[in-house]
Amino acid sequence: MKRPDGTLVKDEVPMYYLVPHIMVHRHDSMNMITVDIPLDPLRDYMNEKRKEGVRISHLALIICAYLRAAKHFPAVNRFIVNKRIYQRNEFCVSMVVLRPGEDNDTMSKIYFDMDDNIFDVQRKIDTYITENRKDNNDNSLDSLMKTLLKLGGLLRAGINLIRWADWHNLLPKAIIDASPFHASLLITNLASIRTNHIYHHVYDFGTTSVGIAMGNFREVPRRNGDEIVFDRCIPLGVVMDERVASGHYFAQFFAHIKKELSNPVLMEGPNE
Repeated sequence: MKRPDGTLVKDEVPMYYLVPHIMVHRHDSMNMITVDIPLDPLRDYMNEKRKEGVRISHLALIICAYLRAAKHFPAVNRFIVNKRIYQRNEFCVSMVVLRPGEDNDTMSKIYFDMDDNIFDVQRKIDTYITENRKDNNDNSLDSLMKTLLKLGGLLRAGINLIRWADWHNLLPKAIIDASPFHASLLITNLASIRTNHIYHHVYDFGTTSVGIAMGNFREVPRRNGDEIVFDRCIPLGVVMDERVASGHYFAQFFAHIKKELSNPVLMEGPNE
Protein backbone atom coordinates (compact mmCIF):
# COMPACT_ATOMS: atom_id res chain seq x y z
CA MET A 1 0.00 0.00 0.00
CA LYS A 2 3.01 2.33 0.20
CA ARG A 3 3.58 4.88 -2.54
CA PRO A 4 6.54 7.21 -3.06
CA ASP A 5 4.21 10.22 -3.35
CA GLY A 6 1.55 9.53 -0.72
CA THR A 7 0.49 7.82 2.49
CA LEU A 8 -2.60 5.63 2.77
CA VAL A 9 -5.40 7.35 4.71
CA LYS A 10 -6.70 5.08 7.48
CA ASP A 11 -8.71 7.36 9.77
CA GLU A 12 -11.55 8.73 7.64
CA VAL A 13 -15.28 8.20 8.02
CA PRO A 14 -16.66 5.10 6.21
CA MET A 15 -18.26 7.10 3.38
CA TYR A 16 -14.87 8.10 1.98
CA TYR A 17 -13.80 4.46 1.69
CA LEU A 18 -17.05 3.46 0.01
CA VAL A 19 -17.34 6.25 -2.59
CA PRO A 20 -14.25 5.24 -4.68
CA HIS A 21 -15.92 1.86 -5.27
CA ILE A 22 -19.03 3.62 -6.61
CA MET A 23 -17.28 6.36 -8.60
CA VAL A 24 -14.29 4.38 -9.82
CA HIS A 25 -12.95 6.95 -12.30
CA ARG A 26 -11.99 10.55 -11.72
CA HIS A 27 -14.22 11.69 -14.58
CA ASP A 28 -17.17 10.11 -12.71
CA SER A 29 -16.60 12.34 -9.71
CA MET A 30 -15.88 15.78 -11.18
CA ASN A 31 -17.64 18.70 -9.49
CA MET A 32 -17.28 22.14 -11.09
CA ILE A 33 -17.63 25.67 -9.78
CA THR A 34 -16.62 29.21 -10.71
CA VAL A 35 -14.86 31.17 -7.96
CA ASP A 36 -14.70 34.92 -8.64
CA ILE A 37 -11.73 36.66 -7.02
CA PRO A 38 -12.11 40.47 -6.66
CA LEU A 39 -9.34 42.15 -8.60
CA ASP A 40 -8.92 45.48 -6.76
CA PRO A 41 -7.16 44.10 -3.63
CA LEU A 42 -4.74 42.18 -5.85
CA ARG A 43 -4.01 45.19 -8.09
CA ASP A 44 -3.51 47.49 -5.09
CA TYR A 45 -1.06 45.06 -3.56
CA MET A 46 0.80 44.45 -6.82
CA ASN A 47 1.14 48.22 -7.41
CA GLU A 48 2.54 48.75 -3.91
CA LYS A 49 5.08 45.98 -4.41
CA ARG A 50 6.02 47.42 -7.81
CA LYS A 51 6.88 50.74 -6.13
CA GLU A 52 9.25 48.74 -3.90
CA GLY A 53 10.86 47.15 -6.96
CA VAL A 54 9.17 43.78 -6.43
CA ARG A 55 7.11 42.14 -9.17
CA ILE A 56 4.21 39.96 -8.06
CA SER A 57 1.92 38.24 -10.59
CA HIS A 58 -1.75 37.32 -10.42
CA LEU A 59 -0.71 33.68 -10.88
CA ALA A 60 1.63 33.78 -7.87
CA LEU A 61 -1.10 35.29 -5.69
CA ILE A 62 -3.61 32.59 -6.66
CA ILE A 63 -1.12 29.75 -6.12
CA CYS A 64 0.10 31.17 -2.81
CA ALA A 65 -3.44 31.55 -1.48
CA TYR A 66 -4.23 27.98 -2.56
CA LEU A 67 -1.06 26.69 -0.91
CA ARG A 68 -1.74 28.46 2.36
CA ALA A 69 -5.35 27.24 2.43
CA ALA A 70 -4.20 23.68 1.70
CA LYS A 71 -2.13 23.69 4.87
CA HIS A 72 -5.33 24.21 6.88
CA PHE A 73 -7.47 21.94 4.68
CA PRO A 74 -5.09 19.04 3.90
CA ALA A 75 -7.74 16.78 2.34
CA VAL A 76 -7.59 18.86 -0.87
CA ASN A 77 -4.08 17.40 -1.29
CA ARG A 78 -5.38 13.83 -1.34
CA PHE A 79 -5.83 11.52 -4.30
CA ILE A 80 -7.47 8.22 -5.20
CA VAL A 81 -5.59 5.28 -6.72
CA ASN A 82 -7.05 1.79 -7.10
CA LYS A 83 -10.08 2.78 -4.96
CA ARG A 84 -7.83 3.79 -2.05
CA ILE A 85 -7.34 7.26 -0.52
CA TYR A 86 -3.84 8.69 -0.14
CA GLN A 87 -2.56 11.86 1.49
CA ARG A 88 0.08 13.38 -0.78
CA ASN A 89 3.39 13.83 1.02
CA GLU A 90 4.44 16.83 -1.10
CA PHE A 91 2.85 19.88 -2.68
CA CYS A 92 3.43 20.41 -6.38
CA VAL A 93 1.64 22.34 -9.11
CA SER A 94 1.62 21.33 -12.78
CA MET A 95 1.51 24.12 -15.32
CA VAL A 96 1.97 24.65 -19.05
CA VAL A 97 4.78 26.95 -20.20
CA LEU A 98 4.71 28.52 -23.66
CA ARG A 99 8.07 28.42 -25.43
CA PRO A 100 9.17 30.66 -28.31
CA GLY A 101 7.60 29.60 -31.61
CA GLU A 102 4.17 28.36 -32.61
CA ASP A 103 2.64 25.42 -30.76
CA ASN A 104 5.84 24.93 -28.80
CA ASP A 105 4.87 24.44 -25.21
CA THR A 106 5.78 22.11 -22.40
CA MET A 107 4.35 21.04 -19.08
CA SER A 108 6.07 20.24 -15.82
CA LYS A 109 5.73 20.75 -12.07
CA ILE A 110 6.77 23.30 -9.45
CA TYR A 111 7.38 22.07 -5.90
CA PHE A 112 6.43 24.26 -2.96
CA ASP A 113 6.83 24.07 0.81
CA MET A 114 3.65 24.46 2.82
CA ASP A 115 5.12 27.48 4.63
CA ASP A 116 6.24 29.35 1.50
CA ASN A 117 5.23 33.03 1.47
CA ILE A 118 4.28 35.07 -1.58
CA PHE A 119 7.91 35.97 -2.33
CA ASP A 120 8.97 32.30 -2.21
CA VAL A 121 6.11 31.37 -4.54
CA GLN A 122 6.91 34.13 -7.05
CA ARG A 123 10.60 33.22 -7.06
CA LYS A 124 9.87 29.53 -7.71
CA ILE A 125 7.42 30.36 -10.51
CA ASP A 126 9.97 32.69 -12.16
CA THR A 127 12.70 30.05 -11.94
CA TYR A 128 10.37 27.39 -13.36
CA ILE A 129 9.32 29.54 -16.32
CA THR A 130 12.88 30.63 -17.10
CA GLU A 131 14.21 27.07 -17.08
CA ASN A 132 11.38 25.66 -19.19
CA ARG A 133 11.50 28.43 -21.79
CA LYS A 134 15.14 27.83 -22.66
CA ASP A 135 15.75 26.71 -26.23
CA ASN A 136 16.73 23.06 -26.64
CA ASN A 137 16.26 22.46 -22.92
CA ASP A 138 14.26 19.28 -22.35
CA ASN A 139 12.62 18.99 -18.96
CA SER A 140 11.93 15.63 -17.34
CA LEU A 141 8.56 15.28 -19.12
CA ASP A 142 10.09 16.03 -22.52
CA SER A 143 12.74 13.36 -21.91
CA LEU A 144 10.16 10.82 -20.77
CA MET A 145 7.96 11.44 -23.83
CA LYS A 146 10.89 11.04 -26.22
CA THR A 147 11.81 7.76 -24.52
CA LEU A 148 8.25 6.46 -24.85
CA LEU A 149 8.06 7.44 -28.53
CA LYS A 150 11.17 5.37 -29.21
CA LEU A 151 9.06 2.32 -28.37
CA GLY A 152 7.34 2.65 -31.75
CA GLY A 153 4.76 -0.10 -32.09
CA LEU A 154 5.15 -0.93 -28.39
CA LEU A 155 4.08 2.56 -27.31
CA ARG A 156 0.60 1.46 -26.21
CA ALA A 157 2.11 -1.41 -24.22
CA GLY A 158 4.53 1.04 -22.57
CA ILE A 159 1.73 3.42 -21.57
CA ASN A 160 -0.37 0.53 -20.27
CA LEU A 161 2.60 -0.68 -18.22
CA ILE A 162 2.93 2.78 -16.63
CA ARG A 163 -0.80 2.79 -15.84
CA TRP A 164 -0.60 -0.70 -14.33
CA ALA A 165 2.44 0.20 -12.22
CA ASP A 166 0.75 3.36 -10.95
CA TRP A 167 -2.43 1.43 -10.13
CA HIS A 168 -0.41 -1.05 -8.06
CA ASN A 169 1.89 1.52 -6.40
CA LEU A 170 4.91 0.28 -8.34
CA LEU A 171 5.58 3.39 -10.43
CA PRO A 172 9.13 4.63 -9.75
CA LYS A 173 9.52 8.03 -8.06
CA ALA A 174 11.54 9.27 -11.04
CA ILE A 175 8.54 8.81 -13.36
CA ILE A 176 6.15 10.34 -10.82
CA ASP A 177 8.45 13.37 -10.55
CA ALA A 178 8.52 13.70 -14.34
CA SER A 179 4.75 13.36 -14.73
CA PRO A 180 2.63 16.56 -14.60
CA PHE A 181 -0.37 14.26 -14.12
CA HIS A 182 0.81 13.46 -10.58
CA ALA A 183 0.34 16.82 -8.85
CA SER A 184 -1.51 18.55 -6.05
CA LEU A 185 -3.01 21.06 -8.47
CA LEU A 186 -3.23 21.61 -12.22
CA ILE A 187 -3.42 25.32 -13.03
CA THR A 188 -3.60 27.17 -16.33
CA ASN A 189 -3.69 30.93 -16.86
CA LEU A 190 -5.92 31.40 -19.89
CA ALA A 191 -6.02 35.16 -19.33
CA SER A 192 -2.41 35.22 -20.55
CA ILE A 193 -3.72 34.25 -24.02
CA ARG A 194 -6.83 36.47 -23.67
CA THR A 195 -9.22 33.57 -23.20
CA ASN A 196 -12.19 33.09 -20.89
CA HIS A 197 -11.98 30.61 -18.05
CA ILE A 198 -12.99 26.99 -18.70
CA TYR A 199 -13.56 23.91 -16.58
CA HIS A 200 -10.42 21.93 -17.31
CA HIS A 201 -10.83 18.20 -16.89
CA VAL A 202 -8.88 16.33 -14.23
CA TYR A 203 -7.14 13.33 -15.75
CA ASP A 204 -8.03 9.73 -15.00
CA PHE A 205 -4.32 9.01 -15.48
CA GLY A 206 -2.21 10.12 -12.53
CA THR A 207 -3.29 11.59 -9.21
CA THR A 208 -4.31 15.23 -9.71
CA SER A 209 -7.54 15.91 -7.82
CA VAL A 210 -8.08 19.63 -8.54
CA GLY A 211 -7.78 21.70 -11.71
CA ILE A 212 -8.06 25.50 -11.95
CA ALA A 213 -8.30 27.64 -15.08
CA MET A 214 -7.87 31.41 -14.67
CA GLY A 215 -9.73 33.42 -17.29
CA ASN A 216 -10.15 36.97 -18.59
CA PHE A 217 -11.18 39.57 -16.04
CA ARG A 218 -14.94 40.13 -15.87
CA GLU A 219 -17.46 42.25 -13.99
CA VAL A 220 -19.59 40.41 -11.42
CA PRO A 221 -22.75 42.01 -9.93
CA ARG A 222 -23.00 42.36 -6.16
CA ARG A 223 -25.75 43.86 -4.02
CA ASN A 224 -24.55 46.78 -1.87
CA GLY A 225 -27.51 47.88 0.22
CA ASP A 226 -30.21 48.97 -2.22
CA GLU A 227 -27.79 49.19 -5.14
CA ILE A 228 -26.22 46.70 -7.50
CA VAL A 229 -22.49 47.30 -7.96
CA PHE A 230 -20.10 45.52 -10.27
CA ASP A 231 -16.77 44.13 -9.07
CA ARG A 232 -13.94 43.39 -11.50
CA CYS A 233 -12.93 39.81 -10.79
CA ILE A 234 -10.60 37.04 -11.89
CA PRO A 235 -12.85 34.04 -12.59
CA LEU A 236 -11.43 30.66 -11.63
CA GLY A 237 -12.97 27.62 -13.29
CA VAL A 238 -12.47 24.89 -10.70
CA VAL A 239 -12.85 21.13 -11.21
CA MET A 240 -12.63 18.88 -8.15
CA ASP A 241 -12.56 15.15 -7.49
CA GLU A 242 -15.34 15.00 -4.91
CA ARG A 243 -14.09 11.67 -3.58
CA VAL A 244 -11.30 13.37 -1.61
CA ALA A 245 -13.48 15.80 0.38
CA SER A 246 -17.09 16.86 0.90
CA GLY A 247 -18.72 19.86 -0.73
CA HIS A 248 -18.83 21.62 2.65
CA TYR A 249 -15.10 21.04 3.09
CA PHE A 250 -14.30 22.45 -0.36
CA ALA A 251 -16.58 25.45 0.33
CA GLN A 252 -14.62 26.26 3.49
CA PHE A 253 -11.38 25.78 1.60
CA PHE A 254 -12.27 28.27 -1.14
CA ALA A 255 -13.62 30.73 1.44
CA HIS A 256 -10.18 30.62 3.06
CA ILE A 257 -8.54 31.31 -0.33
CA LYS A 258 -10.78 34.36 -0.88
CA LYS A 259 -9.96 35.60 2.61
CA GLU A 260 -6.21 35.41 1.87
CA LEU A 261 -6.66 37.23 -1.44
CA SER A 262 -8.79 39.98 0.10
CA ASN A 263 -5.68 41.16 1.96
CA PRO A 264 -2.61 39.80 0.12
CA VAL A 265 -0.13 41.40 2.50
CA LEU A 266 -1.01 38.59 4.93
CA MET A 267 0.72 36.17 2.56
CA GLU A 268 4.06 37.83 3.30
CA GLY A 269 4.03 36.42 6.83
CA PRO A 270 3.86 32.96 8.39
CA ASN A 271 0.93 30.71 7.51
CA GLU A 272 -0.80 30.50 10.87
